[in-house]
Amino acid sequence: MWKSLVVSGLMILFFFIGWPIAKVAVIAGALLLITRRVKPEKIYHEIDFSLLVLFIGLFIVIAGIEKTSLPADALALLSGFGLEKPVVLSTASAVLSNLASNVPAVLLFKPLVPHFADPNRAWLILAMSSTLAGNLTVLGSIANLIVIQRSKRYVTISFWEYFKVGLPITAATVAVGVWLL
Repeated sequence: MWKSLVVSGLMILFFFIGWPIAKVAVIAGALLLITRRVKPEKIYHEIDFSLLVLFIGLFIVIAGIEKTSLPADALALLSGFGLEKPVVLSTASAVLSNLASNVPAVLLFKPLVPHFADPNRAWLILAMSSTLAGNLTVLGSIANLIVIQRSKRYVTISFWEYFKVGLPITAATVAVGVWLL
């Protein structure tokens, strides 16, 4: 635990110093791997390969969508709805995040955001709304699916039970985020 905390602290320090994020992450991961005490076989048994395949599938589908005219068509369609307005962008992000999960939803917005009048603000709004929208339904975030799947032997949480709690929390937090941004 101490080794992980030290490496994590160093990662954060190097992030703030301005080192490239990918380089810092690879170095930190390598440090943790070469100084490990746990046998790799023990870790491999803990990997949820079905979840890994889900992630791979999501990113393959998103990459395929990016290669089509769908993002440009979506921009043309949504431009009439005022997508650059924080409320509209947040709502679109929340809906899409719960259809495709929040990470793939952000990837779908990637080609659209640079065309906005203020791309920096749009990225902040998108980051806020897609993250908070992950609380709306079980499908809003992969983390939700992991928790539901891991806890099913102890408790059953239905889609609607989750939604009853997720709706007010998501509505309130996204509203506050829009107000602040």
